[in-house]
Amino acid sequence: MDWPIAEVARMSGVTARTLRHYDEIGLLPPARIGSNGHRYYEEHQLLLLQQILVLRALDVGLPEIGRVLADQVDTVEALRGHHRRLLAERDRLNALAATVSRTIAELKQSRRDGRPMTAINRPENLFEGIQPSRYEENLRDFPELAEKAARRAAALTPAEIEAGQRERTALMIRLAEHMAAGAPADAGPMLAEIEGQHRALTELHPVSADEFRAIGRFCVDNEQWRAAYEAIAPGLAAYQRDAIEAYADSRLA
Repeated sequence: MDWPIAEVARMSGVTARTLRHYDEIGLLPPARIGSNGHRYYEEHQLLLLQQILVLRALDVGLPEIGRVLADQVDTVEALRGHHRRLLAERDRLNALAATVSRTIAELKQSRRDGRPMTAINRPENLFEGIQPSRYEENLRDFPELAEKAARRAAALTPAEIEAGQRERTALMIRLAEHMAAGAPADAGPMLAEIEGQHRALTELHPVSADEFRAIGRFCVDNEQWRAAYEAIAPGLAAYQRDAIEAYADSRLA
């Protein structure tokens, strides 16, 4: 039995454009191409796609995924290895969620007491469970942006990469604070935050209103992105999406 690319995209949550990209780079060729030019996938390709998506969720880059798939012999043993990595990632996300939750509580206490937060806790505790991640790889459904982000990241030092990760975490906390304060997604402070995000993206590649809206939807539709936002505060992924939609409508239309 085989499945057309549209059905595989529906089942997996990966866009047909991404599946075509995986074929073009030799990572996931289809089982066959029909007379209509459409790609068709069989069970073997679905299993490979599952492994690709698991490794992508673990921030493994496409070149390394290609090497992993080329080197593996036994599918079951490969999946056991992926399972171990997923358990480790679960533990890391739990630690990150605990760090952010503690930071929110300490920020509230510091504001009540009128003291710097670092007077309440050690500053190094801000970064427990936070490890630098490859942000550019999370743009995989936006190939041109991802490619340019990857080139920029390759020129950064480890310290610069870590600083970028910390800034993104700080941004997510600021968004959560706006949401907790009851600010509408289209309020001025939120649009100012979103403007900074759009400006950072356009430094890599021009981003149209429709593309920016697609990135906003990706915050909710992509499991990894959604989990990162929801680890900060429930509902934050949808709040970010709605703010991007409002910004695109008011500033980019």
